[in-house]
Amino acid sequence: MAVSWFLHPLRVRYQETDQMGVVFHGNYVTWFEIGRTEWIRNAGYDYKTIEERGLLLPVVDLQCRYVLPARYDDTVLVCTRIADCSPVRLAFESQVRRVTEADWHAGLHAEEDQLPGELLVEGGTKHVWVNRQWQPARLNKAMPELYGLLRTT
Repeated sequence: MAVSWFLHPLRVRYQETDQMGVVFHGNYVTWFEIGRTEWIRNAGYDYKTIEERGLLLPVVDLQCRYVLPARYDDTVLVCTRIADCSPVRLAFESQVRRVTEADWHAGLHAEEDQLPGELLVEGGTKHVWVNRQWQPARLNKAMPELYGLLRTT
């Protein structure tokens, strides 16, 4: 669907590593969530406002493939883009990449093959729009301006 990636920089903290000296695998799921949050914020929205409008976006599926480990004090980019969007579903594609300090900054990237650094983890999440009663909601009806943005980004 969309080709624009939003890149969000993180530095690996000591508390995120395990006894083997690498980032604990569960932290990548948190980083995927940070990537989604910052993608939405960069697009001009935030989850707080979306929730205040009565919409929730729970995760219904998670994919994660570990390629290489991140280690303490590495500079990484969480790269996030929309993989699919419909009125009731939303899917994000995510990558975590180790980069040099020169490439360690937030921003947009248009092509996957131009993503900087070394691929560490790739995957994504699938979501369903629901209302406060956890019933399916149609984003194109509840927030048509956000739906339009998601379809064109």
